[in-house]
Amino acid sequence: MRILKTLLIILLALFAIIVILGLIGPDTYRYERSVTIDAPPSVVYGHVNSLSAMDKWSPWNAYDPNMKKSLEGTDGTVGAISRWEGNKDVGKGEQRIDSLVPERLVKNRLKFIEPWSSEADALVELEPEGEGTKVTWAMEGNNDFMSKVMGKFMDMDAMIGKDFEKGLAMLKEQTEADQAERKAAMDSKTFGGYVIETVDRPELVYVGKRDKKVKWADIAAFYAKNLPGSGAAAGAAGVQVAGPPSGVYWEWNEKEQTADMMAGFPVKGDANTKVPGYDTYVIPSSKTLMVAYYGAYDKSEKAHTALNGYIQEKGLTHYGNVIEEYITDPMAEKDTTKWLTNIYYMVK
Repeated sequence: MRILKTLLIILLALFAIIVILGLIGPDTYRYERSVTIDAPPSVVYGHVNSLSAMDKWSPWNAYDPNMKKSLEGTDGTVGAISRWEGNKDVGKGEQRIDSLVPERLVKNRLKFIEPWSSEADALVELEPEGEGTKVTWAMEGNNDFMSKVMGKFMDMDAMIGKDFEKGLAMLKEQTEADQAERKAAMDSKTFGGYVIETVDRPELVYVGKRDKKVKWADIAAFYAKNLPGSGAAAGAAGVQVAGPPSGVYWEWNEKEQTADMMAGFPVKGDANTKVPGYDTYVIPSSKTLMVAYYGAYDKSEKAHTALNGYIQEKGLTHYGNVIEEYITDPMAEKDTTKWLTNIYYMVK
């Protein structure tokens, strides 16, 4: 009888300890690990902003290569759901994209079904760090009674943390390899400090005023007079403008310091389109090199020099026209460093 009484006392004591532990444990938890990746947030975000992207660096794939997976909804958008079912090491569950903040945050809702039932939030947080990105992978949620008790006997932070560290290591490796490829591609098309893109331009019809002998000193005045005039004339003639104000160049005469050029607009039409008092010119579809130049219009010489140098280095031939598209309205934007001009050279 005394033994039973002693056992009862021990059991009651253990029960009391369990109750106390369940009452005094923290109501919430957050387990996290971080890594710094040598790539900007814009690049890292592409590796974390969809369920399929995250699966590529999931540490749990190694625990069950035969895991069954499915996807519901449009991946990379809020509401998309992935489901998994595998061996005892990965169990069964699902995760849903709940929030996407470009280049800052991805928040997923996790629902574990087997071997135990629970829910939590999984977050991938991005923070610029120098020229790279600090990535924090976290899991957070609420502790129920049993979670508080188990938390006193199991180091959940260490258990989950080791998998987070494996996943972040794979994310770092994949993202930095991607960034290296991007940088190599960018370096290959950078010349003289300008990024030079290859663009296939469709046939374009221009309406404007052409003058074969515009003195360089008079180019600004030539534009000031003929850009507004050609746009207004096109509208009066019922011709629809189809793009930004532009300069089309046939020749840049260094000796005489003159330009054979047109100031006008691309329009919807063809070679037969007529606007009284103005010229119509058709530029055929062509392969072009393009530089997005930011700065004052009369300071674009270096951009043109870079294009010519690139053409020579790549063994290309410049022919036809040079086209400048004036994207920024200088009346609305006074800061000349923000003026955007797209410069095109026709090449073959």
